Order: sequence, then structure tokens, then C-alpha cells
Amino acid sequence: MSNKKIAQRKNSILLDVDGMKCGSCVQAVEKILKNHPSINNASVNLVTKTALVEFKEPNNSLSDVIKTLTSKGFPSQERDYQSISNNIELDTNENQNLWNKWRQLIIATSLLIVSGMGHLVEGQQIAFPLIGTLPFHAALATFALLGPGQSILKAGLKSAILFAPTMDTLVSLGVLSAYFASIIALIWPKVGWPCFFNEPVMLLGFVLLGRFLEERARVNTGTALKELAKLQPDTANLILENNEIREIRIGALRQGEKIQLLAGDRIPVDGLVIKGNSAIDISSLTGESLPIEASPGVELPSGSLNLESTITLEVQKIGSETAIAKIISMVEEAQARKAPIQGLADKVAGIFCYGVTTFALLTFLFWWKIGTKIWPEVLEVSNQGFMQSHHLHDHFMNTAQTPIGLSFQLSIAVLVVACPCALGLATPTVITVASGEAAKRGWLFKGGDVIEMASKISQIIFDKTGTLTIGRPLVVGCWEYQESTRNVMLRLAASIEQDSRHPLAQAIIQEANKKEIKLQKVSSSTTYAGKGIAGKIDNLEGLIRVGTPEWIKSEGIEWNAIIENNLNLSKRKAQSIVAVALENKLLGFFLIDDQVRKDAFVSINKLRSRGFSLSLFSGDRDAAVLSLGEKLGFSEEQIEWQMLPSDKLNKLNLLKNNGLVAMIGDGINDAPALAAADLGVAIGTGTQIAQDSADLVLLGENLEALPNALQLSTQAMLKIKQNLAWAFGYNLIALPIAAGSLLPSSGLILSPPLAALLMALSSISVVFNALSLKSK
Repeated sequence: MSNKKIAQRKNSILLDVDGMKCGSCVQAVEKILKNHPSINNASVNLVTKTALVEFKEPNNSLSDVIKTLTSKGFPSQERDYQSISNNIELDTNENQNLWNKWRQLIIATSLLIVSGMGHLVEGQQIAFPLIGTLPFHAALATFALLGPGQSILKAGLKSAILFAPTMDTLVSLGVLSAYFASIIALIWPKVGWPCFFNEPVMLLGFVLLGRFLEERARVNTGTALKELAKLQPDTANLILENNEIREIRIGALRQGEKIQLLAGDRIPVDGLVIKGNSAIDISSLTGESLPIEASPGVELPSGSLNLESTITLEVQKIGSETAIAKIISMVEEAQARKAPIQGLADKVAGIFCYGVTTFALLTFLFWWKIGTKIWPEVLEVSNQGFMQSHHLHDHFMNTAQTPIGLSFQLSIAVLVVACPCALGLATPTVITVASGEAAKRGWLFKGGDVIEMASKISQIIFDKTGTLTIGRPLVVGCWEYQESTRNVMLRLAASIEQDSRHPLAQAIIQEANKKEIKLQKVSSSTTYAGKGIAGKIDNLEGLIRVGTPEWIKSEGIEWNAIIENNLNLSKRKAQSIVAVALENKLLGFFLIDDQVRKDAFVSINKLRSRGFSLSLFSGDRDAAVLSLGEKLGFSEEQIEWQMLPSDKLNKLNLLKNNGLVAMIGDGINDAPALAAADLGVAIGTGTQIAQDSADLVLLGENLEALPNALQLSTQAMLKIKQNLAWAFGYNLIALPIAAGSLLPSSGLILSPPLAALLMALSSISVVFNALSLKSK
């Protein structure tokens, strides 16, 4: 990922776009956006009904583009992240849309049942003469068009007028062709045309059934993101100046204010603990199973859960700046970014409706003027059918008695069976499900393109410090000389080092705090750069020195063979050694090392078993890097040490000649390599610049998330390929059959109602296949 790409992400916004039904709609919206002079790129997601817009320059206005989209039948508005309640509002709108589709389906189904009863009357199976007449069925079809079918017809005709045909256009052409041909046949029987009044009713019934099931499945694809949004409560307990507690909406909170959190409360904003101690569950954000300890000075992210006792928090970040809001924003932008594999489907969807309309017209002309003359027997396969003589008919094997009747039936079937929706849903449904499920586990993919790239990676480079290790030096051993005890040596060293910010000094201080050793006041101290520190503490005679063994020895401290032998043994462990001396006597050594992450061994072994080529890059000294590499099973050829950021970048570029490369790191020095890698992966505990430069962010400290995230990307790409194969395969097979390709040889006709049902099932199957990714 280049720096240009990082900049584009910062200059992007998300639009909510309504009115999209299929891949052709997506192409129409993208065309409008990409033609705008200030827009660099745009990516539209049919499932989430969003458009990610990348500007050429920051702070551009989209008001004119939004007006254009709205005028074209795609009402749009900019996504507002100031409060996660917006996501709840969107959820409410989705439920309302689902309810509207359910209401339309109930009406259409009722009409379908009444239409079916008309055929039973014709077959003399029930006695109800009125519903067996043609005028009654004409009224029924009219009501179906003006009632549940009105929204489809309006959208379809508007798209046709604007020369941007969609799936609604195809359905509208099929339904209206059948309806008006039947009206003409009813008013002027001499034309000899068949009546198709039952076809509009059945077509709309099956189409609306498909729309309802598809919408219900689409809503389920976004459940992971909705669960994240629900982690932020609507209210918080504000502590007033007189210590009174008042419940207010989180939107009213301001930085610096104090809030009270009881046991069992969700944390509403990012804040700093200023009072109290408790255990905090952050598993919903990072996937970490163990809670973290909250005490004064600890920062807590919004969405985490207070488990044990009451704490007081100072508000630090609110609204769109909170951790949970940033995660949701990142996931939504990721869902809007397309995977490159979708390119072919998009190209086909863009011209699909034009092609289908032309194919339907050619089908009509062929069977009307040519086909029935070449194979006249096709008109004699069955002379039954409501379309011509008003008897019961079988929709699975339905034929017409006249050339024009057959031509109408086949051309309508072609219009209705075509499914651009499956092409449009094939990739975004999987990307939506995969990125949402990943976010629940603390893995943030920054786009569908990232998911696709992650599935293709063959080489992985690990940074050492903070990636394979925890990134914080700890005291891992100690050697005491003569009568000295560890606690005495620890108390003296930690007291002298208590004002130092050096990582090794912090390790000694942390060890003293862990053992609850009280530090003494320092009366004087002097720091020797690169060597150590010397000083005195109250109530103790003698100068205390803490630093490198070489410096301690050079200061005239008593040194003998026993000390030298133990020093050499310690050096073999490739750990940092800190010597402590009082006056001219050595007290002992502390052995300090950066601990390997507990799950590093499991993660590395998983990746090796899946065939990845692994490398270890570090800026540390050779002994430490080689020691870690040996523990984790790296060969010396796979290890590089004492590397500058430019060295990592150069070596990474060389590895690219052998295949696609992922780089995983956490520090500022890793940022150039993360940006240059085919897939940059940042540990969530790392620096902000590392996370900004990365394509995939693993929240928390769980390194095992890496092989699991790569596995999810592989599974997602398999689902996408299955969906695309189905979408293309369905249309390639269904369209010729609908056009009558099997009629001369087998007498099989795909009736328009059955065609509508197949079209609906095609879209639904793509969505349900994507949803099956959840169980992986």
C-alpha cells in the first residue's frame, strides 16, 4: 500500500444510497460519482447500500452529486458518525423496509391465491363462476400492478427513461407486456392473441417473495456490525461538581467531564480511570478472553464492560473519535471497498439489462416469424392453457397455441428469468459478512481488496519487538553475589532508577512494584549515557551503581573469576544484563529480556503448516534476534538483524520477486515496510502510524489472530468464487432455456411465473451462501 493510498483513505466519506436493486444500479451510481470532477474514485456496495467516495482534495462538498443521485432515483445522504445512534436509526429503517416488503408480499400472495382459485373454477373443482371470468382476472391483474407492483413499475420505468435499465426495468417490461397484450386481446378478441392476465399476478408474487427473502438475508449479513454498535450505551452517569450523579445522553458529554461506572456497565466513551479499581472485559473489541486490570491512570476504550466494582472515568474522546466509533467506521468503509475479483461481474452487470432486453426482443421475433415455421409441432405440444382457451394449465410445461402467444410467453420469460441481482450481490455479500465477522473477533480488514490480497499472500515478514515479543522488557532472572539477597538488590536498583525512563530501568521498577517493595528517596544521582546511573539514597551509606557490567567493572568494583564465569554464562542467554554494586562490592546481576508472546509458537507453527514462507526482521543486536529466531524455528537465512527502516524496506522489495509479501509490525520504524508490503498488518497495541500504514489491524495482543484472519480471507474468497460461478452459470443456462432452446427437442417451456421464481431463488442462494461463512 502506497502513501498515496493512505492519503486517499483520509480524504474519503461514506454515503448512504437508497434505491439500488441490482448490479446495474451499482454501475449507474458509480458512473455518476466517478464522473464528478472532484472525485478520485468511488466504490458502491449493493448489500450495505453505501458508496465510499475518495476525493482528490480534502474538504470537498458532495451536495450537487447527492442531488444528481436523488434525481436519478437513488436518494442519498452523507453518513454521520457523531453518534452511534445513527447506526441504530439505520437499523430501524432496515426493519421498516423489511416490514414494507412483507406487507407487499402478503397482498401479492392473496392475489395469487385468488388467481389460483380461478383455475379451480375453470376446472369445475369449485363453484364460484365470478372468479373464473376473464374480466375478473383483468381486474385482479390491474390491482396487482397498481398495488404491490407499483413501486417496481415506477422504479423500472424511471430507469428506462433515464437509459439506466435495472432489474426492475426487466420485470416491468415483462409484466406490462403480458398485461397490455391481454387487455388488447380482451377488448378486441379478433386479434387472436392469448390472454396473460394471470402472469402479472404470479410474476409480481414470486418477485416480491424473492425481494422479501433477499432483504431478510441482507439484514442478517450486517448483524456483526450492529452488535458492535450496540456495545455503546445511550446514556452515562455524569458526576456533577457537588458529586451529584445525573443520567444524561452520551451525546451531551464533553471532554474532561467525569462519569461513574458501576459493575456491569458498558463504558460509553474513551476515558481515563481516575478513581477505583476493577476488571474490564474488552473481548467484544479485541477478542481477548482475559480481562484487563483497571486502576488510576489506565485508559479504557468505549464498548468494554466493567466487571467488578465502581470506578470513576474522565472523558477523553467522544462521538466519532471513540474506539468503537472508529472500528465501526473502518468496517463500513471496508465493506464499501470492492475486491478486484468483482471487476468482471461489474462490467457484465453494466450492460446486462441492455443485453437481456435485446435478447428478449430477438426471442420474440424469432419464434413469431421463424421458429414456429421451422418447428410447427411446438404449437401442438399442448393446446391447453389459460393464455388461450381458459383451462387449467401447468406452469412447468406451459405452451401456447399461436405463434404470437408462444413468442410473448418466451420473451417475457427471458426478461424475468435474467438475474443481474445475483451478479451484483456475489462479492459484496461475502465482503460484508467476512469484514463484520472479522471485526467481532478484533481483526479489522480495510477493504474487500485487502481480503482478496490476504488470501493470496505466500510470504510473511515478522518484526521482532512488540510483534513476536510483548515489547516490554521484563526481569526474567537474577544472580546474587555473596550474602546479598534479591529483594535488597532490587530495592536499591529500583530506588536509584525510579526517575529514569530507560526501558531496562522500567523493567527493574516494574519488578519491584510487582513484589510490593517500597522504594527509598534518592538524595543524589548522576546518569552516565550508555553506561548506567550512580547515586545515593537516604539512610544508607555508600554509592550505588546500576548499569552495564563493563562499566561497573571499570569503576574499580571488586571482580573475580566467579563473577566473570557467571557473567559469561548469562551472556550466552542473549539477554540484557544489568549489574548492581554498592560502594566497591558487586551485589549481582539482573537478567532482562523482552518476553516472547505466549501464542507466538502456535501462530508460527500454524503458518508454517499452511505453507507460508516466514522471515524475521529486527533492528536489535544479533544475539537477541538469533536467540528468538532459534526458539521459534527460524533458520539463520530467514533472520535479519540490526536493520534500519530503509534496510527493512529494501529487503522486503527483494522478497517481492518471490511472491506476494505480508509485513507484520507495530512500531514507527515499521511504517515504511508496512506501507510498501502487499499486505501490511499492524498489532493493535502498536503505534498509531503503524495502524494507519497497515491494511489489516489485529486489535489486542493475540498473535494467533494472524493465521486465523488469513484463513478467514481464504474462506471468503472461496465463497466469492462460488457466488460468481453460480451467478454467471445461472444466467448462461437459464436465459437460453427461457428463450425456448429446449422446446423443439423436448417440448419444455419455462413459463414466466416459474422464471420469476428461479430469478428470486438465484439471488437468495448467493446471499445464503455468503451467510454460511459465519459458521466457519
